[in-house]
Amino acid sequence: MYYANICAATAAFIVDENERLLVVRRAKNPAKGTLDLPGGFCDMYETVEEGMRREIKEETGLDVDKIEYLFSSPNVYMYSGLGVHTVDMDFLVSVHSDSIAVAAADDAAEAMWIPINKVNPAEFGLTSIRNAVIRFLTMKR
Repeated sequence: MYYANICAATAAFIVDENERLLVVRRAKNPAKGTLDLPGGFCDMYETVEEGMRREIKEETGLDVDKIEYLFSSPNVYMYSGLGVHTVDMDFLVSVHSDSIAVAAADDAAEAMWIPINKVNPAEFGLTSIRNAVIRFLTMKR
């Protein structure tokens, strides 16, 4: 018997001491052009933490050490017309803004800092990320 198991995916809430959140703009569909958090699918033989660090490096150019698990949620990610069941694992990453040169790459068209109190969940195109942003903002209050 085969069990259809979930894929592991990550998203990073990268914040600095100025209370800003690092977000990226999606370069590809689904939700091309909308805001997103750095992250993505974990590769085979990769821990979730390794996958999170790799995705952050690929999408922003940042090398990060300390990541802190926040929460997870089930999701269905549409890919090539298929619904891929995932568990999204969200992490908090604290960085110092004076040592950062952010460069969008991979599937991120742009990377930018937004003051946390100005983050608008409606600008995030993927429902799972939008819900995670809402949950994160609720925790910050």
